[in-house]
Amino acid sequence: MAHAPNNPLPPDTLTGVLERIVFLNEENHYTIAEFRPDEGEDKTTIVGALPGVQCGETLHLEGRWTTHSQHGSQFKVERFRSELPSSVYGIRKYLGSGLVPGVGKVYANKIVDAFGTDTFRVLSEESGKLRGVPGIGKVRATAIKKAWDEQRAFRELYIFLQTYGVTPGQCVKLIDKYGGEARQILQREPYRVAREIDGIGFKTADRIAINLGFANDAAPRLDAGILYALDTLQEEGHTALREGELRDYAAGLLETSAERVAARIEALVAEKSLARHAPAGVADPLPGSSPVQLPVLDRAEQKIAAALKRLGAVPSGLPPIKVDAAVVWAEEKAGFIFAQAQRDAVKSALVSKVSILTGGPGTGKTSSLRALVEILKAKKARVSLAAPTGRAAQRLTESTGGFAQTLHRLLKYDPQRGGFTANEDQPLATDFLIVDEASMLDTRLAAALFAAIPSRAHLLLVGDTDQLPSVGAGNVLKDIIATESVPVTRLSVVHRQQGQSEIVTTAHAINDGDAKLPVAVESLDKLQAWADLTFVVARDPDDCLQKTLAICAEFIPANFPWMKRGDAQVLAPMHKGVAGVGNLNLRLQEALNPHGRGLRAPGGEFRVGDKLIQLRNNYDKNLFNGDIGVVTGADADAGTLEVDFDGERHSFTRGELGDLALAYAISIHKSQGSEYAAVVIPLLKGHFMMLQRNLLYTAITRGKKKVFIVGEPAAYGMAVRNNEAKTRGTHLKEKILALRT
Repeated sequence: MAHAPNNPLPPDTLTGVLERIVFLNEENHYTIAEFRPDEGEDKTTIVGALPGVQCGETLHLEGRWTTHSQHGSQFKVERFRSELPSSVYGIRKYLGSGLVPGVGKVYANKIVDAFGTDTFRVLSEESGKLRGVPGIGKVRATAIKKAWDEQRAFRELYIFLQTYGVTPGQCVKLIDKYGGEARQILQREPYRVAREIDGIGFKTADRIAINLGFANDAAPRLDAGILYALDTLQEEGHTALREGELRDYAAGLLETSAERVAARIEALVAEKSLARHAPAGVADPLPGSSPVQLPVLDRAEQKIAAALKRLGAVPSGLPPIKVDAAVVWAEEKAGFIFAQAQRDAVKSALVSKVSILTGGPGTGKTSSLRALVEILKAKKARVSLAAPTGRAAQRLTESTGGFAQTLHRLLKYDPQRGGFTANEDQPLATDFLIVDEASMLDTRLAAALFAAIPSRAHLLLVGDTDQLPSVGAGNVLKDIIATESVPVTRLSVVHRQQGQSEIVTTAHAINDGDAKLPVAVESLDKLQAWADLTFVVARDPDDCLQKTLAICAEFIPANFPWMKRGDAQVLAPMHKGVAGVGNLNLRLQEALNPHGRGLRAPGGEFRVGDKLIQLRNNYDKNLFNGDIGVVTGADADAGTLEVDFDGERHSFTRGELGDLALAYAISIHKSQGSEYAAVVIPLLKGHFMMLQRNLLYTAITRGKKKVFIVGEPAAYGMAVRNNEAKTRGTHLKEKILALRT
């Protein structure tokens, strides 16, 4: 290994051949590699961000020498320039690295033996000569030529884009989409790329466009910015926005005048890139008051409204049921008399084609559902049970005795077609569909689901309207309730554990705006194992962190040996900060699983035994955003990770690890639809941006047996008193009401 020279002014440049990549972080391109300088034969270690480099390339490096406590002398790269290798040695290394599919070390040696330093020119300009190399026929020569051209296009594109923060994965998407024209399209129509390539958003396209000389107020830029603004607002839950609000928001984003933006909104409406609606019930609307939305969300809301009208217009396909007698029969089977509201819920579901059942924890939703399912089964009706998440579906199965599945599995997503198999043309084979945790239904998923319901079937939506709204855009359950066009049964009387559960009573107190602190202790030695909800007072963020770690790593294992590691879940209001999801995960991994065999991943390491969460829908793997699994195997040499998700094992390559994150702690939003034996909730005044009544209510109601709130009493009061949940802009209610007239 080469060492830094002894003179006091070590060189700040280095040129040579990249020999071997020891480690590469796909997210930030941080690389550790072996490097052979042109001067001297000893290899040295280089470290730094080296996006897109390949073994065998000649690199011109600028940086400084450093000394690592364990690994000795290293060259820390600050800037670099790469070029294709020119020596026979470098060309062999480059071609044999696996960069070009179909060319391994054996064929790389044969090709370089035949053409020497002229190899790259032959591949680019005279690829027919490859057939003269022993073992390379017409098919292999064609495949090598195609792979070489794609790699060359990728390389040129990446060199062009690396200053804009575009990742290698995004470059691959550009090549897949546009082929050899990718760079030309980027230069002519950068904003088109933002619309068509997942992961390359408006901001990246805008940087490219401005650097290429596009005018600040050019129509393509303003149009792309307006659509990007709506996409951004969609992430906040809105499906529609008043035109004036969109205009002002986009003008600020684009740093241009509201008048210019207004003119482009008009143009986008004219070309049907935006949908605009007349304000409901207003004869002479004010300028800028008309709701506007993306056409895809407009169509989704139309689908929901049309499905509700269709279901209401067609008679029931259920067999004849004497409703009152059926409820009495269900009570006898259950062994207790239902509350009147529970009877009403069952009757409403049997009589009405579409109905809603809502209520908080312990109010009898589960008993009502079990009774309904028993009645339908006895009548030989086909019942489908579903929920947005796997955990919620599993809980629905356990509580009703029926078979429940996630909505994605019910609708059978087909990755080849890019859509659900069940739809309006091929509806679900069911007489009665029950959807639990319906408050989690976002507009697009609800549209796909409602369209797939047969016209003669019944639909029952079950949910808690006091919980957080869906992660995706929309407010489907509340919007449908607000139309007053569907019968709604509200359960409000607490039945669970005869009203003695502190979890349940605290949740209802929060909903009532009662900010009185639950049972509180100052130190962990005062914690009582029998209590189902306790507030543990923390002085500051560091104290909150330490007490959270101690509860998870010491108190729970010592007092509840029946709990498995995954049964306890930390739910945090925010991702950042000392007591945020990110830092909590690293510290909990260190405390609960310090020695597991692992694999480097973006932002850290995944170890065997770690709890992980899926961050996006992956239809090929049948995994969905929010699914939680446990690492069962890691192969550092192959760069693969094995993860068990509720009994289903999946393999992840190194390039797929960005779709996963540690899940010892998750956000409260991600916990929707799930239930855990024990929940630990850090709660600090520093979380003030997120402290809302429905957030705290949702977190507490995730706990099945035990809830520990760790934090500042003032933060609890702030959350309970803040009932100003941000109103979501939608147009679903208006569409449903319009179809009633």
